[in-house]
Amino acid sequence: MAKELKFVMLLDCYGEMLTEHQRNLMELYYCEDLSLAEIANPMGITRQAVRDIIKRTESILLNCEEKLGFAELLRSMRRCFENIDAAADSIADCTVRNTIKNEVSNGMKLL
Repeated sequence: MAKELKFVMLLDCYGEMLTEHQRNLMELYYCEDLSLAEIANPMGITRQAVRDIIKRTESILLNCEEKLGFAELLRSMRRCFENIDAAADSIADCTVRNTIKNEVSNGMKLL
């Protein structure tokens, strides 16, 4: 993957704090994997303008994460759920194992 997944996660966590324009450009660049030119041309702006907005928005997202830490918290919670799920495999009682795995699955959906 050429573009960084961390900005997709940060966009998920903090995207509502951005302007609609910033969020749209970031989604096109990181989620839709469009090039700067593919974003700029239909909008009637330069590639450099798109790049500048993306760089400023990346900085905003990184600053939000530095101050709030929600994305790291979500990553940590996901790792915990994965560890619980893996540990549940060693439980002999099928009912208990399936209950734990179902709850882990429900928890992962909430993340």
